[in-house]
Amino acid sequence: MKTRNDGVEGLEPIASIGVPGTVDVSTPVPARVRIRYRGRSIELRGLRLPPKGIWKWLLILGPGLIATSAGNDAGGIATYSSAGAKFGYDMIWVMLVLTLSFAVVQEMCTRLGAATGRGLLDLIREKFGIGWTMFAIGIIIVANGGVTVSEFVGIGAGSELLGISRYISVPIAAAGLWYLVIFGSYAKVEKVFLLMTLVFFAYPVAAVLSYPDWGAVAKGATVPTIRFESEYIFLLVGILGTTITPYIQIFQQSSTVERGTARKHYGPERLDAYFGSVFSNLMSISMMIATAATLFVIGQHDIESAADAARALEPVAGTAAGTLFAIGLIGASLLAGGVLPLATSYAISEAFGIPKGVNLDYRRGKTFFALFTAFIIFGAAVALIPDIPVFPLLVGIQVLNGVLLPVILVFILLLINNKRLTGDLSNTRTTNILGWGTFVIISLAVSVMLAGQILGMLGIDIFPK
Repeated sequence: MKTRNDGVEGLEPIASIGVPGTVDVSTPVPARVRIRYRGRSIELRGLRLPPKGIWKWLLILGPGLIATSAGNDAGGIATYSSAGAKFGYDMIWVMLVLTLSFAVVQEMCTRLGAATGRGLLDLIREKFGIGWTMFAIGIIIVANGGVTVSEFVGIGAGSELLGISRYISVPIAAAGLWYLVIFGSYAKVEKVFLLMTLVFFAYPVAAVLSYPDWGAVAKGATVPTIRFESEYIFLLVGILGTTITPYIQIFQQSSTVERGTARKHYGPERLDAYFGSVFSNLMSISMMIATAATLFVIGQHDIESAADAARALEPVAGTAAGTLFAIGLIGASLLAGGVLPLATSYAISEAFGIPKGVNLDYRRGKTFFALFTAFIIFGAAVALIPDIPVFPLLVGIQVLNGVLLPVILVFILLLINNKRLTGDLSNTRTTNILGWGTFVIISLAVSVMLAGQILGMLGIDIFPK
C-alpha cells in the first residue's frame, strides 16, 4: 500500500497502526482516502475494492483444491493408470460414485475445522481419550509413512526416466526437502513444484487425442461393472485408498483451521471442498481413459514401470512422452514428499500438545523437527532398496490406505455429529446417509479383499477363475 503523508516518512499502513474510527480496510473504500492522524492530514492510495464476480470465487479456492489435488501424486498416478490398463473403461463408474463420496467427506472435514477451530487429532484426544488417540496416531503413521515412501519411489522412477540414478536423485531430493522446511522458505519452492505438476493437464488432452471408444467410455461411466476377481477387488480398494486417502482429510481440516475460517462465515469453503473433489477426480478419470485407450487396447494390461505409464502420453508428446511424464511425476512427488512428513509431524505434535511449527527455534521445536526428519529419512531409505518393484509397490500402498480409511472415517463422522462441538454445523440427514454409506461401501470392499487374501493363503480361492 502506497502512502503520501505530507512529510511523515515511513508511516505504517492503517491496518497496522489501528487508528480507531477511521478506515476499515475490509470494506469497500475509494481508491484514495484522506484521514487525520496525530493532527496531520494523510492520504492513503492504492486501496482496492474487494474482488467481485469470478475473482471473488477464485480467491475462495484454497485448502480444498490443494488437498484433493494432492491425491494425484505418485501413488495415485500408478493406481489410476493400472486400472485403465488392466480393466479398460470398466472402473470409470467407480470414480463417478467416489466423486460424490469424496466431496461429502472433504466438506465434512472443512465444516468440522470451521466449527471447532481445531485439528482432527486434537478433537480425537479430547473426545475419545488417549487410548483412541494412540490408535488413531498408529493408523496415521502407517498410512502417511507408506505414502511418504511412495513419493520418494516416484522421485526415483521419474529421475531414471531422465537417465539419472535414483541412488543420486532420492538422497538429493530428501536433503533438499529437509533443508527447505528446516532452514528455507518452503512456500516459495512449493510454487515451482506445483508448476511442474501442471504437465498432468496433458492427460485430458491425451484422453481425447488417443481416440478412445466413447461409447465404451459412456458405458463404463454409467453401467456399474463389478468383477468378482481378486485383481479387480484389489485395485478397487487401491482406488478408494488413493482417492479418499486419510492424509487428505487431515490436511483439509488443518488448513481450514490455519486459514482462520470462522463458523459464522462458513459457506464459501463448502464450494472449495466440492470444486476440489470434482476437479481432482476429473484428472483421475482422464488418466484412466488415456491408459485404457493406449495400453489396454494393445494388450499391455500390467504396468511395471514409469516408462510403461508414460506411454499413455504419447498421443500428446510423441517420443517426448517419457520426459513429460518424468517431469510431472517428479514435481508431484516432491510436493507431496515435503507436505506429507510435515503434515504428519503437525498431527502427532497436536495430539500430544507438543510445540509445533516451522518457525520455532530448535530448542522449542526439537521434537517436531525430529519427527519430520525421521519421516524424510524413512521414506528415502525404503525407496533406495535395490530392485524394489516400483509401480506394484505404489499401488500396494494405496491399497493399505484403503484398508485404514474406514477407521479415520468413523472418527470424522462421530465428531461432526457431536452437536456440542459443531452446533448448527453438524451433519444433516442427507450428509449422514452419504457419509455412513461411504463408510459401509469402503468397509465392504476392504472386507471382501482381506477375506480373499486370507483364505487364499489357506488354499481356499473364493474368486472364480
